[in-house]
Amino acid sequence: MLNGIHFLLSYMCNYECDHCFLYCSPSSKGTFTLKQITQVLDEAVKIGSVEWIYWEGGEPFLYYPLMLEGMKLAKERGFKNGIVTNSYWATDAEDAELWLKPISKLGIADFSVSDDTFHYEEKTENLSKYASIAADKLNIPIGAITIEEPTIETGMDKEQEKGTPVIGGGAMFRGRAIDTLIEGLPTRKWESLKECPYEDLIGLGRVHVDCFGNTQICQGLSIGNFWEKSLSDIVSEYSPEKHPICGPLIKGGPAQLVKDYNLEHEKEYVDECHLCYLARKDLLDKFPKYLGPRQVYGL
Repeated sequence: MLNGIHFLLSYMCNYECDHCFLYCSPSSKGTFTLKQITQVLDEAVKIGSVEWIYWEGGEPFLYYPLMLEGMKLAKERGFKNGIVTNSYWATDAEDAELWLKPISKLGIADFSVSDDTFHYEEKTENLSKYASIAADKLNIPIGAITIEEPTIETGMDKEQEKGTPVIGGGAMFRGRAIDTLIEGLPTRKWESLKECPYEDLIGLGRVHVDCFGNTQICQGLSIGNFWEKSLSDIVSEYSPEKHPICGPLIKGGPAQLVKDYNLEHEKEYVDECHLCYLARKDLLDKFPKYLGPRQVYGL
């Protein structure tokens, strides 16, 4: 049951992080208009089960007035608002409070800030600290998103064999992370990658929407275009087993995707996301309706 709609308010970001699975950068294209936001929120009401509206990117604060108005419209419709930001705007605690005061009046129920070395190296002033100070003062519930350089650890979990290499750090091996972070990491045989361990491909739970109409259940993986068919219809008519990408993933993970479409592949990959992302990239031209936008694949 769909509980949350996450607006990718813009693909543009003032940073160009190595771990970004959307390939966001200052030159990335695509931003919602207020009219488009209103249409999506009205569809969210029709769906009936949606409780949360998140404002993400890219970096949503780059379009601050648009985000504020979107939050206001969401609150008027009874939704809880959440934000994900890199805190570039929090130049000190006092200025950060100026940015957050209007937000504190719009029913903000979750405020997540990036606090890691991808955004703030040790030699750089950590702006997320100022954002946290201001959020606490305004009683805005705040959480940190911490993604670090991948590390190789030893598996001690009950479901893992003792001594099995485990990759720590929290990075998802999709998008730019495949270009920048996988070198030297342990790999697994492609045949063993038989599930999607991160996304709810059957029940949905949440979707990410962008201004191009993509209704994404994973970055770059769409279940339909809501400018061509209403978002409420896309959600109600979604049949995961019939979806050309989700069907194989549900049946046998990324390995099944490779088998079903007879894709060329390497013998080993870092994890399921690594193989799934590259397999989907190979299928872009075959399934443009369900895979995109192309810039999420670095194209």
